[in-house]
Amino acid sequence: MGELIEDIKLRGKSFVFRDRAEAGKLLAEMLSDYESSDTIILAIPAGGVPVAYEIARRLKLLMDVLIVRKIQIPGNTEAGFGAMGPDGEVIFNQSLMRTLRLTKEEILQQVDKTRKVLEARDRLYRGGRQFPELSGKDVILVDDGLASGYTTSAAVGYAEKRNAKRIIAAVPTASDSSINLILPLVDKLYCLNIRGYPFAVAEAYEKWYDLSDEEVSSLLRDVRGK
Repeated sequence: MGELIEDIKLRGKSFVFRDRAEAGKLLAEMLSDYESSDTIILAIPAGGVPVAYEIARRLKLLMDVLIVRKIQIPGNTEAGFGAMGPDGEVIFNQSLMRTLRLTKEEILQQVDKTRKVLEARDRLYRGGRQFPELSGKDVILVDDGLASGYTTSAAVGYAEKRNAKRIIAAVPTASDSSINLILPLVDKLYCLNIRGYPFAVAEAYEKWYDLSDEEVSSLLRDVRGK
């Protein structure tokens, strides 16, 4: 079981951050022990990139993206019944799948759609660059929030396979249930704002919108210095 580090003053509160950039700055304060270390920050795009950007910039850490994606429920782009990692490995929310009663064909269709999105994002955000070496290093996985926690769970699995020394998750906001899912999988979990059901990541932010590919790419170019 990992260690949970939270801001208890923000527990249960909504609209506590102006935007993702402010949330990243606050998380950077929580993560100050990692400043100028050999730790690698891996942002989960798209929403995790502006959060991770502020952390990496303030703590002088190497940053890259770890492209994982939820497998969307048919007809509902906001919810997922599992997630896929960058190597194509899939994890499913088995209890939700039993409730949804999806056919095998529906599941395969959604998995195939997810794989295509991952491949397109890898070309766009990583441009064929080699993935950073994680072996023996501390890795901080950053997203803008945990709803179900399954995308971060897929990211944790990928970091483990690449032999990361310690895996730390850092998010501005998370649901109680996602905390319970992720905490046993990581060494530490930093979260500023934990809330119960009903939960939506967007309700932690005053300014919330879907980032464009150009916004994400611009932040990545800046943090890479080119």
